[in-house]
Amino acid sequence: MPTEDDLPSVSLISLGCPKNLVDSERMLAGLALAGFALTPDADGADLAVVNTCGFIDLARAESDEHIDRLEELKRAGRLGRIVVAGCMAQRLGREVLARHPDVDAVVGLSGRDRVAEVCRNLLRRPSGKRRPGRRRQRRKDADGPPVWVGEAAGPVPMDRERLRLTPRHYAYLRITEGCDNRCAYCAIPAIRGPLRSKPPDEVLAEAEELTADGARELVLIGQDTTAYGRETPEAGRSLAGLLARLREQVEVDWLRLMYAHPASLGPAVIEQLASGPPLAPYLDLPLQHASTALLGAMGRRVGREDIETLLADLRRAVPGIAVRTSFIVGFPGETEADVADLVAFVREVAFDHVGAFVYSPETGTPASRLPDQVPREVARERLGRLMQAAGEVAREKAKQRVGEHLTVLVDGADADGRVITRHVGQAPEVDSAVLLSPGAAETGTFLTVRVTGTDGYDLTAEPDQDTRQ
Repeated sequence: MPTEDDLPSVSLISLGCPKNLVDSERMLAGLALAGFALTPDADGADLAVVNTCGFIDLARAESDEHIDRLEELKRAGRLGRIVVAGCMAQRLGREVLARHPDVDAVVGLSGRDRVAEVCRNLLRRPSGKRRPGRRRQRRKDADGPPVWVGEAAGPVPMDRERLRLTPRHYAYLRITEGCDNRCAYCAIPAIRGPLRSKPPDEVLAEAEELTADGARELVLIGQDTTAYGRETPEAGRSLAGLLARLREQVEVDWLRLMYAHPASLGPAVIEQLASGPPLAPYLDLPLQHASTALLGAMGRRVGREDIETLLADLRRAVPGIAVRTSFIVGFPGETEADVADLVAFVREVAFDHVGAFVYSPETGTPASRLPDQVPREVARERLGRLMQAAGEVAREKAKQRVGEHLTVLVDGADADGRVITRHVGQAPEVDSAVLLSPGAAETGTFLTVRVTGTDGYDLTAEPDQDTRQ
């Protein structure tokens, strides 16, 4: 029987958003089923796969840095082959090969489930990498041209049979792929294609598979989750209907909704959020700005008054709901008055969690051709002002929670050994946390804690007696 040392080894680097992470989990499962030994370190591996992000320039720069490092390993004879997959591969195609001459294959998004096949084919070519004592003999075929798979967006991906990269107790559940919103600044439709919604039965089956594998929290994701079913109205699909089925049919502690578009969040979805557990009183609602004029230029289909009405409706229907949002700073035509108004808006609304980034002029998008582009250094300074205000709000809200008793889910430990937990108003990986002393609780368990203080945006707490679940 072959041992692990006989199997070709592959390392996978996953970059970008949770949608990309789900793609990486599918790739890993395919590689494992195809007989590859998975390794966390590319140094010494037969192959390395980079699942890239290509959303904005900073994301592409991060992807390029990881590929550069892998090319150095390959040139030093410490890595066999390099496969670039994901959003940057889809968007730039063969341009990736021009920028990175030591890359062996480029695999677009619709080729996600063929990554193992591509890797197998690459092993049939000599790599120049030497590993003493290896028993496997490779065919000495001549090197062919690099591979390009998946030049166009395919059908909605089915995400069952994943080798998960998240802790066992939470998982991402993708309900849509692609987007039809055509926001002026966004290249996602060009990268991931038009909106495609998973059939409800497939979503339910995947949810049941994830909970059977130990997930106690499911995080619903998509480019725009509120658009679920919009492209197939004759099928009677809607996000509200899907949430109702998930609530009724899936045994899970927390269901969390991310990536909701303010123009599509109607009363039916708010009613579901108000229905209680397992739906978390939490919403990720990217707003992008507070200026009606800029929102119009962005193609967001809402104005300032619409947003304020929506937030009031949410907080009235779901008392105590935690709202996460994100903003773009430096969009073409943005003025100092717009930024001052945005900062005041953030202070007034007192969001629970705020993320922001500097506008990136993406090739092919309408916004990249707009006049009055804001200089990068000006946009960065504006970003600093916005995040300072958001941070002050977050720290003040954290102080107000001292003395509260909260139910938290344990995610693991930080570098100092402190136990990282989250209450229901905190999403994994992107929000603040509730910190306990080292050894206070086991990963994947629920317990009740008393908030004792703050550490920046985070809360510090101590467990109540005998509350583990």
